[in-house]
Amino acid sequence: MKSICFNFEIHQPFRLKRYRFFDIGRDHYYFDDFLNDDIITRIAHNSYIPAAETLLRMIDENQGRFRCSISISGMALEQCEHFVPEFLDLLKKLADTGCCEFVAQPYAYSLASLSEPEEFSRQVAQTCTRLKERFGVTPKVIRNTELIYFDDLAPQLIEMGFKGVLTEGAKHILGWKSPNYVYTAASAPKLKMLLRNGKLSDDIAFRFGDTSWSEYPLTADKYMDWIASTPHEEQIVNIFLNLETFGDMQPATTGIFQFLEALPRFAKEHGVEFLTPSEAISKIKAVSELSVMHPISSADEARDISAWLGNRLQNEAFEKLYSMSERIAACENRALKEDWARLQTCDHFFYMSTKRKADGAMHSLFSPYETPFAAFTNYMNVLADFLMRVKEEFPSAVCNEELNALLLTISNQGAEIEALNKELASMRKNIEQYNIEHKKREELTVEAAAVEKAPKAKKAATPKAAKAPRKKVSEKK
Repeated sequence: MKSICFNFEIHQPFRLKRYRFFDIGRDHYYFDDFLNDDIITRIAHNSYIPAAETLLRMIDENQGRFRCSISISGMALEQCEHFVPEFLDLLKKLADTGCCEFVAQPYAYSLASLSEPEEFSRQVAQTCTRLKERFGVTPKVIRNTELIYFDDLAPQLIEMGFKGVLTEGAKHILGWKSPNYVYTAASAPKLKMLLRNGKLSDDIAFRFGDTSWSEYPLTADKYMDWIASTPHEEQIVNIFLNLETFGDMQPATTGIFQFLEALPRFAKEHGVEFLTPSEAISKIKAVSELSVMHPISSADEARDISAWLGNRLQNEAFEKLYSMSERIAACENRALKEDWARLQTCDHFFYMSTKRKADGAMHSLFSPYETPFAAFTNYMNVLADFLMRVKEEFPSAVCNEELNALLLTISNQGAEIEALNKELASMRKNIEQYNIEHKKREELTVEAAAVEKAPKAKKAATPKAAKAPRKKVSEKK
């Protein structure tokens, strides 16, 4: 039986305010709260909330046969908690159905996996903790930022406890192969891979409301017919979409919500079932290993990481940001760590892209800046102030070797203090024991002296008996 695996991704960055050169060293708050509030509130009411309500109806009306998954970044989670908490209530209801799986991803929606494995691991763990606290779920499948994946990442994901990963079905990686199978990672065979079907996903995300498209209008019946008509041996079709596709990128007036809600009925008619990612990797056998030597993603036509690290501006900002990662990891300044997470979000680098044609239009569509250079200048001004604050915690005069020694000392100081405390307690106990024994010895000495003195006094008090004079033998005679 052919299956569909839906994943709906939710992310919104903390956008920066206009930060001038003259603000460096004076203003330590970098974010445009008004703009962030306006965007998340608008998208939530136009897209997230009605989409979540639609998914709940689909699950209820189809007695749980409709199944899907959701990924939400920590940045989006924080903004929803502040501005649209009612949306999180709907996500909790979806989690409680047991038909909607939550997939892990980096908390800051960052590019840390490309250069900072420890930071990447920490962010994913932070997301898992928040999902457990908020929705009572423990993710077993992960989706990296923008579906970024490469061979070196797989062993780390296994070590972190994940059984599957969602990534892009990039043509230059697959070659003649189809994305409609389950694969295993070449560098970690225990990790299963679900690959996004780019064409069928983009038919909804970008072409659904395009009246010039040859397949317009796209109906649920037609869409399910396309999926059912794929080769019989192809097991699963992975449709990975941003949740804002429904109601924001594709307005409600296009009929996008009706299209989504009608999918289960036509899936049943075509003999197609829905699976969550965990169900897919447990039920469907992998056909072969897949090697990805260089990072892939879902962005742009190239399906690589050039959307974020494709020019000198982006690489300079990226290297400058992560040059302080060791210092940030060692500090205990909560505000500094919060800003560090928000500045890592990949969107800041996406706005700096200088690509042209279709990809360039896509970048400018989402950017709040007039040009990539304006995005770069604003970010670097913020970063300059941020790095000044970091250096106050750990001065730049400290070289790497000294810093590593300092970090080692800091990490071990707790154990050292504990060992010293134990040693001190042991010494105190020994002293107390010595004092007790010394006191006992003194008491015994006094008693012994008293006992020794007592017989001598008694002997002196008793008069000696007079000795009778010995008679001489001669006198007896």
